[in-house]
Amino acid sequence: MAPYENLLLDLNNGILTITINRADKLNALNIDTIREIKNAVQQVYDDVNVKGAVFTGAGQKAFVAGADISEIAELSEVNARSFAERGQEVFSMIERCNKPIVAAVNGFALGGGCELAMACHIRVASENARFGQPEVNLGLIPGYGGTQRLTQLIGKSKAMELLMTADMVSAEEARQLGLVNYVVPQEQLMAKCQELLEKIMGKAPLAIGLVIECVNAVYDKDENGFQTEANSFARCCTSEDFVEGTNAFLEKRRAVFKGL
Repeated sequence: MAPYENLLLDLNNGILTITINRADKLNALNIDTIREIKNAVQQVYDDVNVKGAVFTGAGQKAFVAGADISEIAELSEVNARSFAERGQEVFSMIERCNKPIVAAVNGFALGGGCELAMACHIRVASENARFGQPEVNLGLIPGYGGTQRLTQLIGKSKAMELLMTADMVSAEEARQLGLVNYVVPQEQLMAKCQELLEKIMGKAPLAIGLVIECVNAVYDKDENGFQTEANSFARCCTSEDFVEGTNAFLEKRRAVFKGL
């Protein structure tokens, strides 16, 4: 694995755990960390041994408590646009990855941290987790896709409220809003993420990747999501896994998928 200064990577049984390792900064995202996240996500795409991934933060206080304010304070209009676009590109890579990526939110997920969690396909939160987009407190707005994904996940009215008040919500309220899939005690957080990924990894990999693509198409104004679904359905029917899956069902046995 490539050397990282701000991330810890651990591959175990097909699951790549990516830990943002800046606990003394509450795992705040600086430019170098965003670049390293891009490299780590590219590894998820490219490494055949990686079947799924988990993002989490070092320590028990924060998943990611935001972006690095010392860097943000130096932004001008010109480089602010590229700053935002760089983060959006990386988080879109996560969202569009054809392998499942889960956010293990182990504390504060604020600003860029909330945006990172929302880019993942599934979110599991510890009971002490807190979510929020506090950018308006700095005279800013979210720049890594927060205005878009928060609205998609919890609806326009509540997203407007949270974005304009900068209020934080608890893990349980986040679950009720649809921002989080599960809330568990902190000591069970990684086990729950592993359980979810192992269940998904037992299904046909091609089909899982196409599910991700089709669900994302709902929010892509340039795509006809129904046509994307029909095309993907047809593509599945050309796969060896389709033959295996249907035969296994008819033969009343467990399917053994190969991703082919």
